[in-house]
Amino acid sequence: MTRNDRSNPGRGELSSSSLASPWVTAGLALVVVLLAASALFLPNLIGLLGTGTAPQTTSPATSAPTPTTGPSGPTAEPTFTRPTPSPEPTFTSYIVRSGDSLISIATRFRTTARSIAWWNRGTYPSLDPESAHYQPNRIVPGWILVLLPGVTVDETNPPTPSPVPGSTTGT
Repeated sequence: MTRNDRSNPGRGELSSSSLASPWVTAGLALVVVLLAASALFLPNLIGLLGTGTAPQTTSPATSAPTPTTGPSGPTAEPTFTRPTPSPEPTFTSYIVRSGDSLISIATRFRTTARSIAWWNRGTYPSLDPESAHYQPNRIVPGWILVLLPGVTVDETNPPTPSPVPGSTTGT
């Protein structure tokens, strides 16, 4: 057998007939089609997944798609925005009922009786902790007390005016 004899497939060499097999040809054709398809559609698919916009269609004769501009494209300006501040607590109104005390109302709204007195001292002078006539145990059914649920007044920095009663109603 000569060195140029390629008809012996047992020596680890491919014969020309094995390359012409219909299965090998079909497999190679499938690989070529998949590579061509991925080259056309993969950039559009990545763009769709990355920006949430519709993909751009390109024909095989065009070059790479042009980059998009606008809110999803790169900009020269910084994108940092300051966080939105948390809303301040909102006053609620409470109408005093028979049998209520500042302590029972304060317990219900997770605050202190003295805080309720500070918030209502302008409307009801007997609740002013700085007054000589301070009477925290004297509240009258029908009074409308304003308060901040879950908040306690800082005694070193008490509020100055009382909020307007009836601005926000609660029970």
